[in-house]
Amino acid sequence: MHGLGNDFMVLDLTSGEIELSAEQIKRLSHRQFGIGFDQLLQIKSPSSPDIDFDYRIYNADGVEVEHCGNGARCFAKFIYDNGLSDKNPLTVRTVNRLLLLHTNKNGEVTVDMGSPDFEPANIPFKTDQEAQLYTLSIELAGIFKDIDFVALSMGNPHAVISVEDLANTAVKDIGEAVGNHPSFPEGVNVGFMQIINHNEINLRVYERGAGETLACGTGACAAVVAGRLREQIGDNVKVNLTGGQLMVSWQRSESPVLITGPATTVYEGTIEI
Repeated sequence: MHGLGNDFMVLDLTSGEIELSAEQIKRLSHRQFGIGFDQLLQIKSPSSPDIDFDYRIYNADGVEVEHCGNGARCFAKFIYDNGLSDKNPLTVRTVNRLLLLHTNKNGEVTVDMGSPDFEPANIPFKTDQEAQLYTLSIELAGIFKDIDFVALSMGNPHAVISVEDLANTAVKDIGEAVGNHPSFPEGVNVGFMQIINHNEINLRVYERGAGETLACGTGACAAVVAGRLREQIGDNVKVNLTGGQLMVSWQRSESPVLITGPATTVYEGTIEI
């Protein structure tokens, strides 16, 4: 499946558990020698009576991660298409939060992504004190450069960098340098945001364990939150990603971030592991 080109292998484990090693996931994610995907999504039976399903996510490198907004939309579509539930909305649990997934009449899915978290220890991000804008010094081609960014968690860590010209930004080099910086002990997804107007942005995201992807749902949410926090954009924003468009809204304060967009099934199959 894919959400704007951010692609997934989806496993239904509601009728039986299987355990895949990190090495198996890495082999399956390989685009030449396996199925090929950015993340592996697992649909599991509910672990408590207050939820409908458990939702687990693994990056292409085999490491489990906390959240994936594009994956959550595909998760909801898979549930309905395969008759696993007719509830709408669905309540699902990731490693560290509950999500509400609402399928709209046009087939798009709106995900209540929860509230952003700016507490450095919760991102996690090592810093002397909490701030709205942080600066890190990174090395690019032997030259040290200061990078300003907003740091937050959308259930997973994000650093959002505002840029003037997205097309001519060294996304891979900066993304790797910031993503692997020791100030982020668990790594970080690095977003590059170019503001078009008060209600529209362009965005590219260099994701932990996957590299640059065609779309990143939590990255879109983090970018809108960062722009709203600095009063650069409005509360309902069109986010243009390489793979397509998402709508993200955030009213600030303790309110949740809502993200709406498509989810697409590409094919079903079997593979020997």
